[in-house]
This record gives sequence, structure tokens and C-alpha cells, in this order.
Amino acid sequence: MTNEYNEFETGSESPDSSYHFTNRDDLPKDDYRPADEEPVYRAEPYRPQTSRTPAPAVEEPVKKSFFRRTGVKVAALLLAVAMVAGLCGYGGAVLARGASSGSTTRTTVQQSQRSAVDVSVRRVEGNTLMTPAEVYAAAVNSVVSINSTSRSTNVFGQPVERASAGSGFIITADGYVVTNQHVVKGATAVTVTLYNGETYDATVVGGDSDYDVAVLKIDAAGLQAVTLGRSADLNVGDTVLAIGNPLGELTFSMSQGIVSCCDRAINVDGTPFNMIQLDASINPGNSGGPLLNLYGEVVGIVSAKYSTYASTTVEGLGFAIPMDDVQTIITDIMENGQVTNKAYLAITAGTMTESMAAQYRIGVTKGVFVYSAVEGGAGEKAGLKMGDVITKVNDTEITSMEDLAAAKKGFKAGDTVTLTVYRDGTYITTELTFDAQPETTGQEEQEQTEQTYPWGGQQMPDGWEDFYKYYFGGNWNPWGSWGN
Repeated sequence: MTNEYNEFETGSESPDSSYHFTNRDDLPKDDYRPADEEPVYRAEPYRPQTSRTPAPAVEEPVKKSFFRRTGVKVAALLLAVAMVAGLCGYGGAVLARGASSGSTTRTTVQQSQRSAVDVSVRRVEGNTLMTPAEVYAAAVNSVVSINSTSRSTNVFGQPVERASAGSGFIITADGYVVTNQHVVKGATAVTVTLYNGETYDATVVGGDSDYDVAVLKIDAAGLQAVTLGRSADLNVGDTVLAIGNPLGELTFSMSQGIVSCCDRAINVDGTPFNMIQLDASINPGNSGGPLLNLYGEVVGIVSAKYSTYASTTVEGLGFAIPMDDVQTIITDIMENGQVTNKAYLAITAGTMTESMAAQYRIGVTKGVFVYSAVEGGAGEKAGLKMGDVITKVNDTEITSMEDLAAAKKGFKAGDTVTLTVYRDGTYITTELTFDAQPETTGQEEQEQTEQTYPWGGQQMPDGWEDFYKYYFGGNWNPWGSWGN
């Protein structure tokens, strides 16, 4: 049997039932029906009730503001982007690791299992080629650090002390040490520090500025001395090593380079030098240290570094004094306290210039101009006289006093050379046997320092009046007039 329930308009009643349906607002939205009745489906879904207790009223949702809704969406979007980016990055890393190691689950750090190689200390005998590490181990105990103190007076007459640092090397087991002359020049106190940390007060035995070599002595015995090699055996491109005390602080540092030039003529403060040019790092404090080949032999003395050339900053230019040039000088200083056999011309001379040639009516513009010859000396015996211009020593061209000084370094007292001289418009040759430089002069020659007068001439030595009488037959007035 089926009971039908009809929906009536508001206010109408069912003729056969007390139940009714209504749209009144003050009644629950869900209509009640007995439990044994079938549900009636209407426009809105009907939910059957299992209890006669009325269902709780459904609250209307509160509509959120525009900014709140937008902020939530933006935050959600950013979070999603971040998660996706993180997953992509992680996935890429995993793929990369997998591609490189063949695994996507493990990260491996490779550790070398190589055993350290011990550096053997070899004996330097000139026949065994060594690695740079072996050269350092063989030679470092022969290298020393040198600190010197000198005193001077400032413009106010107050005493001032100055400290400087350099390097050196032990040349004999009983404590003779070689360094540069400029490292200890004018020093009132010198200390020498060995590689093992022992420090000794040192005595300056002697030195020579023309070769920039000095010898020190410390009170020690049983020291490890260097082995000297031949600088003449060096070739451009050979590997060389310098050990020293750069900056006065980085003690016993080694730098490596190659020979850039075997015979480089340079001028240091007016003194000519024949140098080994190299590209190893050479800094202040390295001066006086040894230059070694790969046999562990000392082939030079590190002496100078040019940091500028023609106002341009340059690097990779270091210089060392060839050992062949100074070995006999070192021995002479050790035995006599000074160089006793330096070649000496016994003349007073200066560099010839174009202005001198024009002023004095001389036919050459380059060479060494002879102002005078010491009576009884080598120059006078060779027939040199005032007004001569020396242009050659043997086959070596001479254009200045620097050239003459450099040429003389290849000779010693007693050697004989052939001089080419310009005299009275012609060239003549004469034989000259060098004297030994007097011990009291301290100079290579009694050379005239060139000084400029306000009117452009040069300072002349004693006896310059004789020179002008010789050439012009009268007395010269510096203000421009001539007299008889």
C-alpha cells in the first residue's frame, strides 16, 4: 500500500492527515516523517532521520575578504613553486651523481692512497742530477741569513741606526761566509743565522764594490760548505734555483727559474757588471744568496733585481754574479782581507762626450779621455798622455768609463793588453801592462767625477790649465775670454 503525501500551499490542510508540509521560515528546513514511511524526494535532497531529534542548523559560511583570499592563493602558489624547484634540483643532483659515479644513491669523495716520497739528502759531487727538492735538502744547511746594523747622522746631527737584511752562503767549514758588499757596506754590527737557528756575531774580512762581493767570518767549525760550480757551463734555458732570505722575514725560501741570458751587461749605480740574467723570483733580502744548478753547485751570487725599466714596471728579471768572475776575488779577500791584484792603469780619466769634442776640437766623440797619467805608473810607461782618447782594449770597444771598468775586470795586475788610442787626428796602438791598484785608494781609478759648470763645460782635474795650453797655446778664462 502506498501513501501519498501532497504538498499544499501555505495555509491549506490535508483532509486525511494531520501531517503537512510548509514553507514557513520559522520551521526546520528538513521535514519530519515517520520512520516507517518512505522518503519523499523533492527539489532539495531529503535526508532521512534515524532519530526524532532535529538535526543541528547549518551555519552560513562567512565570506572571506578579497586580500585574505588572494594572499592565501599567492602563498600556496609560492610554496608549490618552491617545492617543484627543490624537487627538480634534487633530481638533477641525483642524476648528475648517477651519471658521474654510476649510482644515484651515494656520494663518494676520493682519497689518494699514495705514500709520501721521502726526499733524500744527496752529496753534491757535480755528477748527480737532482730534483729541486733534493737540491734544497742538499744545500739549505749551507745558506745563512745576514742582519746588519749601520750608524749614520741625520740632517739635525743626530745619530741614526739603520738595520738591513740579506743572505749568504758558507764557503768553508771553518766559518767563512760569502755575501754581497752592499749587504754589509758601512755596517757596525753583523750577525749570521744558520738554518738550524744558531746565530753568530760576524766579522767583515773585506769586500769589493766593483764586484759587489764581501767575505765574513764567524767563530764556528764543522759547518757544511757549498760546492762551487762553473758559471761558464750554464746555457740559456738551464734550470737554476735561488735560496735566501726575501724581505728579511721569509727565511730560507727557494725560488726556481731558468737562465734568460748568460752574459748580461748591466749598470748598477754607475758600476758595470757582467751578470747572469734569470727569471726566478728575486726580492730584497735575497742579495748575497747562492744561485744553484740542478747538480747542487753554486754557479752565481744573487745580487740585484730590476723592478723598473724605462719607468715601466716589469717582473721576472733577476741577476746573479757569475761565480767564475769572482772566485779568485773571494780567495784573495779571504787570504789578504782585500783584492790585491786588481788591474790598474794609473791614469786620471773621464768619459768622452760630443760636447767635449766640440769644445776641445777633438775628432772623436766616444771613448775615455785621458786627463793625466800618474808619474811612473802603467799609463805613463805605455806612453799615454793628456789629450789621448782610449777607444779599444784589445778588441773590446771602449765608449765610456763604464766600458773601461768592465773590460779591466777580465784582467789582473801584471797582465798586458793592447790599447787603441786616438791622438792628434790619428789612431795609434800601444802596449800597457797593468799595475796593482794601490790599497789606499779604494777606487778602481783616479777617475774624474764629471760635474757640470753653469755654462755647460765639465769639471777638470788638477792641471787642466796645462791641457788647454797644450791644445790652444794660451790660458783659458771660464767666462769666455782667451789670454796668452
